[in-house]
Amino acid sequence: MQKKKNIAIIGGDARYLPLIHALNKIDEFRIQILGFDQVEQSYTGVMQSTIDNLVTSQLDGIILPITGIDENGFVETMFSGEKIQLTEEWFKSLPSHCKIFTGITTSKLDSYINNYNLSLETLMDRDDVAIYNSIPTAEGAIMLAIKHTDFTIHHADVFVFGFGRVGQTTASSFAGLGANVSVISKDESELARIYEKGWQPYHLEQVEDHMDDCQILINTIPAKIVDKKLLEKMNNQAIIIDLASKPGGIDFDFAKTRGIDAIHALGLPGMVAPKTAGEILANTIAKLLFAS
Repeated sequence: MQKKKNIAIIGGDARYLPLIHALNKIDEFRIQILGFDQVEQSYTGVMQSTIDNLVTSQLDGIILPITGIDENGFVETMFSGEKIQLTEEWFKSLPSHCKIFTGITTSKLDSYINNYNLSLETLMDRDDVAIYNSIPTAEGAIMLAIKHTDFTIHHADVFVFGFGRVGQTTASSFAGLGANVSVISKDESELARIYEKGWQPYHLEQVEDHMDDCQILINTIPAKIVDKKLLEKMNNQAIIIDLASKPGGIDFDFAKTRGIDAIHALGLPGMVAPKTAGEILANTIAKLLFAS
């Protein structure tokens, strides 16, 4: 009989409750959770533990929060009254076969991984996770657009900056509601694909001349490309929703001086669809653990 894999889930946000439920349905996993002491054990269905009681030498997998660890080694614990700190000595005690999962990495986490030759899987860098997550992200952008405007999405002029994994789904979702979608890119092959989709393609260097048409601007590019030059051309009744990771792609200070409502909408999957987002992560983690 195959030996069960021991997994520790340490901290996390609302996505991690459905993640725990999904992984707990797999007989091959033995799960311990840390940082969930404010959640009834009968609800999670798995054993709660602490850092002091966790036997690191027996671990096959560790699931850290989406945000990884901060520069002092602390993890995000939404469901705990106590902070959890993972020290260098703690990482040093992990067996070499143990696979560590996080959403994004940090310099501190990278240093521990490199120092002790550990295996790290940054889930948000994976195409499959990013594409699956683009669905609740796009739905969240639509939710924010409806909440912060006094006109319909139907026939609204929506500018989507970037045509990557999130940009494609977002453009398609707004188009499905009848929006007039324009997509901005500097890649010629992407501009050709945008044209093929029936949307308006604009090169990043040429979009300045069209910014006064924009009513809803969705940014997915993690670099400050919506700068003062572009914002000066926008109607101050427009809304900006930035989906890019920190620091985002908008000059937020200048947008504020122009009176433009600019929202940096981080972590939308966990806010608008935590169940779906948690199950996406659980399915990917399970596949990777079975493959190891």
